[in-house]
Amino acid sequence: MAGGLVALLDDIAALVKLAAASVDDVGAAAAKASVKATGVVVDDTAVTPRYVQGLAPERELPIIKRIALGSLRNKLLIILPVIMVLSQFVPWLLTPILMVGGAYLAYEGAEKVWEIVSGHREEEQEAGEVDEKSVVAGAIRTDFILSAEIMVIALNEVDTEPFLSRLVILVIVALLITALVYGVVGLIVKMDDVGLHLAGRESGAAQRIGRGLVKGMPKLLSVLSTVGIAAMLWVGGHILLVGVDELGWHSLYDLVHHLEEGVSGVAGIGGFLAWVVNTLASALIGLVVGAIVVAVLHVVPRRKRAAAH
Repeated sequence: MAGGLVALLDDIAALVKLAAASVDDVGAAAAKASVKATGVVVDDTAVTPRYVQGLAPERELPIIKRIALGSLRNKLLIILPVIMVLSQFVPWLLTPILMVGGAYLAYEGAEKVWEIVSGHREEEQEAGEVDEKSVVAGAIRTDFILSAEIMVIALNEVDTEPFLSRLVILVIVALLITALVYGVVGLIVKMDDVGLHLAGRESGAAQRIGRGLVKGMPKLLSVLSTVGIAAMLWVGGHILLVGVDELGWHSLYDLVHHLEEGVSGVAGIGGFLAWVVNTLASALIGLVVGAIVVAVLHVVPRRKRAAAH
């Protein structure tokens, strides 16, 4: 994925050269910022397909388009101006604001877990309660937090650049990341249609591939839905973990870092194991924080209403 990003950025840099004398520096910085944010891009790509499950096939791409446009508006009209102003005048506010978003993302993930455990999700699906407007709104809200982290990560990578260069770099990152994420999501959700087309070809090999895609895509979407929920918890928890450390409360971050160091020395796979430890710790933090918010907003009030009746 990182290689594809750099290749696309090379093409973009050629166009930007007409308007920016320092385009080489801008292109290199944009590539660096985009590659640094690819971890969250993967999460964003995993989260989005779950929002089109249960919808009519002909509505999948239009809904993804609406979500993509909402994502781009989030990045360019809200997130970009806010983080540019804050980074210029009150940079210390970025971390608390991002942590609020992380808590919301953790809540979203924990709420999905609660719906699965309680059976509420299945009840809604059986009742056919699929509203496009609420689906798009929910997806854009979740995307907002992921987009904010992508943009802040990118900003942190180029914070030494002049103001105008930072602005150009972040616009490039916003356009590129949005196209990448929702292009991939569109391909994923329509892959079963590709399979049907191949299954109707005369070639036996094409037919086998097509049938395999048709059978496999529902399973892939189901897996991506689960990965998306996990990604909400992971990203939300990681934002909170890093945030509390940056605010001066080092104990939790130091504990996770100590656990990472305990496995990082394993020959050949130490780096991977350290990543797994950090990911699991972040997801656990996200689940705990999200569960608390779910309890406050849903479980406790519901039990009070039941007791009142």
